[in-house]
Amino acid sequence: MSRRNMDLSKIHIAKKDLGLDDEIYRSLLFRVAGVRSAKDLNPRTTGKVLAEFERLGWKPSAAKPGRKKPAAAPDRAKLVGKIEAFLAEAKRSWAYADGMAMRMFNVERVEWCDPGQLVKLVSALTYDAKRHGRPVR
Repeated sequence: MSRRNMDLSKIHIAKKDLGLDDEIYRSLLFRVAGVRSAKDLNPRTTGKVLAEFERLGWKPSAAKPGRKKPAAAPDRAKLVGKIEAFLAEAKRSWAYADGMAMRMFNVERVEWCDPGQLVKLVSALTYDAKRHGRPVR
């Protein structure tokens, strides 16, 4: 999801949470950003609208925590464990490893990688750890 779409979603969630009817919502958009519709907002005015909602008492919900460790077949469990250790040491989420799998192998999730691909992910994370001075075991 793009940053723009995420911000527009936040605006509509804030509208709902604050219980604004359409007329009041559109007048707020016009007062703060000079537009009548959220689709006409640019990044700067989007931030102004979100700040106004927060000023009015809206509190954005906390970000969802990362996903759980992927379930791996027995032949891959050790490699997934190593990947998990590297991610924890670097304070990164599973989304980071999923992004690596996507860039390296065009596979969306780590758990869908075959053992050979997992070995390559471990190698890449080992290289990253050495480059950033983190311990490699």
